Amino acid sequence: MSSASLIAPGGIRAGADRTLAGVGRWLSRHQGTIRLVQWAVIALYLVLVAVPAFLDLPPRTAHLWSNLTLFAQFAFWGVWWPFVLLSMVLVGRSWCGLLCPEGALTEVVSRWSLGRHVPKAVTWAGWPFVAFALTTIYGQMVSVYQYPAPVLLVLGGSTVAAIAIGLVYGREKRVWCRYLCPVNGVFAVLAKLAPVAFQVDRAAWSAHRPGEIGPPAVNCAPLVPIRTMRSASPCHMCGRCDGFRGAIELRLRSPNHEIVHVSGTSPNPWETVLILFGMMGIALGAFHWASSPWYVSVKQDLAEWLVGHDLSWPLERSLPWWILTNYPALNDVMSLLDGFVLLAYIAATALVFGTAFSALLALSVRITGPFDGRRFHHLAQTLIPIAGCGVFLGLFAITLTLLKGEGVRVPYVPEFRAAMLGGASLWCVWLAWRVTGLWAAGLRQAAATGAVACAAAIAVYGWVLLFFVW
Repeated sequence: MSSASLIAPGGIRAGADRTLAGVGRWLSRHQGTIRLVQWAVIALYLVLVAVPAFLDLPPRTAHLWSNLTLFAQFAFWGVWWPFVLLSMVLVGRSWCGLLCPEGALTEVVSRWSLGRHVPKAVTWAGWPFVAFALTTIYGQMVSVYQYPAPVLLVLGGSTVAAIAIGLVYGREKRVWCRYLCPVNGVFAVLAKLAPVAFQVDRAAWSAHRPGEIGPPAVNCAPLVPIRTMRSASPCHMCGRCDGFRGAIELRLRSPNHEIVHVSGTSPNPWETVLILFGMMGIALGAFHWASSPWYVSVKQDLAEWLVGHDLSWPLERSLPWWILTNYPALNDVMSLLDGFVLLAYIAATALVFGTAFSALLALSVRITGPFDGRRFHHLAQTLIPIAGCGVFLGLFAITLTLLKGEGVRVPYVPEFRAAMLGGASLWCVWLAWRVTGLWAAGLRQAAATGAVACAAAIAVYGWVLLFFVW
């Protein structure tokens, strides 16, 4: 199979390719087994999402191995989210195609779908950013990491929406996953770094005569245009298309290839917004605020101003738990002031950091020549490693907190965080060097890469404040 994305052949590489090709064939031939696994995951997911919301909150003496609520909390926020995120970088969107309960459910119910045409309102390119932003911010407002009722509301609500979309649009398709899933955008950008992917040999595809090799048709549930697929972003790695027309196979590729050679051919402004203002801005603010002395200082200053003007009601009034955290029995209640400062903090973090990243990327583009929007969006892709690393470390901090509550101390955490941030930053710099090298050389290439390195350094600074300063 010929493909520009392949690494130079060699003994080790050839062996790995043969192994991966075998994995792809196995996935294609064992779709029934995959369905059974998906139903098992669905059953576990529904129990962990729904049941704890109707139980009493766990006492302080409870443990995750003896309390379903704590076990569900650890399963979702300690294991599922951080390591599913990590899996996107390692094995692409295999979680989506093989295990995700929402994806499986929306596809199953779409067998009985009304089959309506998907409207433009659903396919709007901005949904991945908007859905990610709203879900992230709302999750902070209701303390979704701490309490089971918000989990049912956020995750359960998302699942109900996925089922509803499946019942209306498409037929045996994953319209929800393709356009509306809150984490679709994040998964899509991280999958670009995966060293394994289903790759299409266009020459073999064109030379193939229908019915000669492989199945006569493929149902691509996430609506990927298989023949022209160059990116791993939309592919759910389910394996159904393996061997189709003798042109599709699971193979190794360079983790840098897609960012350097593919992403610039189809720039997506909304993807840039998701990376710079979403994953590197909103997510940072969402993890920051609870530990930030700036949040406390602003809230105290506003409280003093309100009291000084006889406006005490924003400090005293609260909202229902499904709008703003409200658990008086646990002495955990957000006032209107708390909620306002929380929203303002996340918004300000996203605006300040996102604007700084944008300015440095624009400078980098300008160094290489006249400003060009396509180059700007291409350079934004080089920051994906640090964007993904930051979100992973933020979620992994929840894992560590939950383990600490059980008396488990994980060693070398500071060193691990420093290595992850340092490694991701260097990866960004290398990608920037490769990308800017497409447009410039010598001092201009070095200066343009330096501007991107500054953007990565600012991102690292934000996480250093959380993990090492505060």
